[in-house]
Amino acid sequence: MSQNTTLTAVPGFEVGHWTHAAARTGCTALLCPPEGAVASASFIGPSPGTREGVLLSPEKSVERIHGLLLTGGSAFGLAAAAGVMRVLEERGIGHQTPWARVPIVPAAVIYDLGVGDPQVRPDEAAGEAAARVASSAPVQRGLVGAGTGATAGKYLGGGAPGGLGSVALERHGVQVGALAVVNPVGDVLDERGGVLAGPGTGPGPVAFAPGAVENTTLVAVVTEHTLTKAECRRLADAAQTALARVIHPSHTAWDGDSAFMLSACTRPAADPLLLGTLVQEAVCAAVRDAVRSAAQG
Repeated sequence: MSQNTTLTAVPGFEVGHWTHAAARTGCTALLCPPEGAVASASFIGPSPGTREGVLLSPEKSVERIHGLLLTGGSAFGLAAAAGVMRVLEERGIGHQTPWARVPIVPAAVIYDLGVGDPQVRPDEAAGEAAARVASSAPVQRGLVGAGTGATAGKYLGGGAPGGLGSVALERHGVQVGALAVVNPVGDVLDERGGVLAGPGTGPGPVAFAPGAVENTTLVAVVTEHTLTKAECRRLADAAQTALARVIHPSHTAWDGDSAFMLSACTRPAADPLLLGTLVQEAVCAAVRDAVRSAAQG
């Protein structure tokens, strides 16, 4: 059996997809350890589509989340998070309140309605299906789940397949895993600065104007190493910075990028400089993996 080099190599985290290949859309459920994961997020751009995003701010009281949904379908796709909640509730997982356990499942969307069938969007049943097949097996990558209708390099119109990618990196005993759904207006660059996806010409005075809500890259990074919610936020910011290394131009007026950082808190805290470095390297690698996997069909 080949070694797992994707996000699920980090113990405690599971990933599952629901894919509608014909309609070019789908969703991806990331399930945390049963006790949840300390988490925060960073949102850059004018039009991020999120659910429970405010809850992830460091000053808010709830520290741990129990799942994360990344999805196509624009704002319609946020409904799929309810399906993930349903599965977690059945398993007795969630934030304890006086009358029920409430699973905390943030979500973020990409706009893929113009790629396939705009009338088909991930819904509660789709989110439930993704959560039920979530496992610690290597993450399926390419045109699957939330990356099914993702495209990149759209500043001249059209776009190359963006897809979904995932990697795990370990150095000096410190490990992180990353997952990326790649749907930017800009080009995706390889390790030497060459173009992996997109026209590669750079924006200029052209007739085409990118849609204001049609581009977003979603990133989720996980680790076992103990982090506070504020530390998760700083690393989520670092993940956004990494996008600027691999997407050109990045964080434009037509992108609504969302980055999530999750910590299982099952291992001691790691050297912050090393951890931050690995987060950024993993994000860049996951974005490139998405494009390369999508190109393979």
